[in-house]
Amino acid sequence: MSKYNKDMTIAEAMSMHTRAREVFAGYHLGGCSHCGIADFETIEQVCSGYGVPIDAILEALEGLPEEKTEDGEPEIKSN
Repeated sequence: MSKYNKDMTIAEAMSMHTRAREVFAGYHLGGCSHCGIADFETIEQVCSGYGVPIDAILEALEGLPEEKTEDGEPEIKSN
């Protein structure tokens, strides 16, 4: 089951994993003034606007490692 989808906003994706921002930055999205992305835009809108394949972003987000709490247990996020 996928956690991320094309209709999810950037803010929603960012709130699901601390390293989600790195995924977007890896595609040069949101890292500088001329390629800024807004929290309210969907992943699909951002990918369409900058010519980035949606499947590539979603695959990278899904591939982020599970985050752990300080005691080493998986962190449970409610989204």
